[in-house]
Amino acid sequence: MIVDLVLSNGKAYIDNEIVDCSLAIEEGKILKIGKKTAMPRAETKIDLKHLLVMPGLVDTHVHLRDEGKAYKEDFYSGTAAAAAGGITTVLDMPNNNPVTMTTETLRERMKIAERKVLVNTGFYSEFPKNTEEIVEIIREGAVAFKLYMAEQVGGLNIDDDHALWDATKIISRLKVPVAVHAEDKETLKRAEEELKRNNHNDVKAFLEAHSESVEVKAVKRLLNIAKQTGVHVHFCHISTEKGLKAIVDAKKSGMSITCETTPHNLFLSVDDLRRIGTLALTMPPVREKHHIAALWNGIKNGWIDSLASDHAPHTLGEKKAKLVWDVKVGIPGLETTLPLLLTEVKRGRLSITQIARLMSEKPAEIFRLKGKGHLKEGNNADFVVVDLDRKYRIDASKFHSKAKYSPFDGWNVEGKPIRTFVNGQLVMDEGEIVAEAGSGGIIRRE
Repeated sequence: MIVDLVLSNGKAYIDNEIVDCSLAIEEGKILKIGKKTAMPRAETKIDLKHLLVMPGLVDTHVHLRDEGKAYKEDFYSGTAAAAAGGITTVLDMPNNNPVTMTTETLRERMKIAERKVLVNTGFYSEFPKNTEEIVEIIREGAVAFKLYMAEQVGGLNIDDDHALWDATKIISRLKVPVAVHAEDKETLKRAEEELKRNNHNDVKAFLEAHSESVEVKAVKRLLNIAKQTGVHVHFCHISTEKGLKAIVDAKKSGMSITCETTPHNLFLSVDDLRRIGTLALTMPPVREKHHIAALWNGIKNGWIDSLASDHAPHTLGEKKAKLVWDVKVGIPGLETTLPLLLTEVKRGRLSITQIARLMSEKPAEIFRLKGKGHLKEGNNADFVVVDLDRKYRIDASKFHSKAKYSPFDGWNVEGKPIRTFVNGQLVMDEGEIVAEAGSGGIIRRE
């Protein structure tokens, strides 16, 4: 038998340990893992020179823009950034133009994406105005629903607990998760209006408006609804100590709850935000150091299920508005996430096992992404080859993303994704994209 590809002399992360092995790839799947002498003949052979092979990263919180926002990012540039960062699967958020919240908008978004994407790409939907359409949206292939609690985005009235109850009850029966942006709209808007009236328009005012209580109130509200409906809630970008505690308590009670945090909430504090300015502004914002310590403790104890970049690209002009309330929130994160995490492996704060759990295994499990998250025979051949000893400085001007800025610009890191394979195809090689647009796959919920 002659297979498509054999990768020899690798050190692969498999079943919680790193083993010397080779991998045979056929028709986009991992056919065989074993000794070099046991590998079949291959059309293409690559010597990995004892570099680490990790399961492809799964980033479940990505804003790929395109459609009406292609000037910020499009499906090609966004998934090129993902591949450059060792990320082989992304889940795209629905706050687009138009908002992804019907079968038609979802179908059209998939149609546009399939011609451009370089990595596996799945799609969230916002809730439709008519909850009876939820089933059809899932049949169309949405992997999950997104619920923004800080502002009205989709068709569901977020101020109406009864409407939230009805919608989450439906998706609970269908075993589909809902990912939640947990900031309480009423509390947030009231604080913003008061600050604006008093001409407080700087970063300090933004932090005051987006207080810990804003997150905690939304978390507890959704937990109460989830307790009644049984829906699986996945809390996005948790940033506060009390927010995390409420989630942990719910988990301990047996509820189907998971949560993520982001690299910027782990590595940046309010001191960094004040120094860098609005380029580092996110929603929720970065926090005081005791919150960061609580998040790291959550990772150590397994309370935080996953990490996600919350890649949210904008133009430089949109990041530098005069009033903080006019600044577009979000930063590009696809190309910095893995290097930042690998650097912490060198420093002893993280392990390769933790990175694999947080960014491959658990995301694939939570969102039921079949054939992903683990290196094993029969799974999709999605993996990243990493040089743990490669030292370099992050240079945002060289990002594949259209967003050429980062709060991590200039940071020295150690550990770099060298090659990224998606469905057995080499997509990124030493920072260069070597695959054609559209070579990635569209993920539909099965």
